[in-house]
Amino acid sequence: MEEETEAKPIRNKEKSKQKFLYAVEKILHTKGFSGLKVNDIARTAGLDKKLIYNYFGGKDGLIDEYIRSQDFWSNVKDESGGAVIKDGGKKFSKDMLLSQFDYVFKNKNIQKILLWGLLDNRRSLKKLANDREENGARLFEGITDPHFEKNAKRYRAIIALLISGIYYLDIYATTNDCTFCGLDLKSADGRSEIENAISFLIDKTYE
Repeated sequence: MEEETEAKPIRNKEKSKQKFLYAVEKILHTKGFSGLKVNDIARTAGLDKKLIYNYFGGKDGLIDEYIRSQDFWSNVKDESGGAVIKDGGKKFSKDMLLSQFDYVFKNKNIQKILLWGLLDNRRSLKKLANDREENGARLFEGITDPHFEKNAKRYRAIIALLISGIYYLDIYATTNDCTFCGLDLKSADGRSEIENAISFLIDKTYE
């Protein structure tokens, strides 16, 4: 019984945190970023605003956690378990880029966050960018830098172009009804062509 009593507050805390995160998402959809005020978030969540400070240290901490939960690259982990990667990270690179292409297209929240990051100089967004860079640096240093050695920076530059291109194409596809370079980025055929191009470019990079 004692263990169950101790576990209940933990479950309640996690449930409340999820309510706050969902409230942030709901407000973003209805009012945009300007609507993210403590009282409105608490009202939407149906919880006491004091809990925002208890659980997240304040509104900025809550927004930080929400943004981080949505960002693709901040949540990518090297799950090789220390195993030797024999292809220099080629499969990993393809898998991550193709997953990103699909994820950003389907996730309107991350699209808004990406656009927000271009338009607003908020501390939360700077922190997201720094966290993303730190996570990326660990992946580069642990997986691809050893393979490319003196050409490691060039590989990083190629990946930068591919990632930024994916961001733009996905946002373009969900905000425009016209094609891009004659490709319908909303259709399975059009998206398949982009996916094939990503795989082709990674193959050529590793050659």
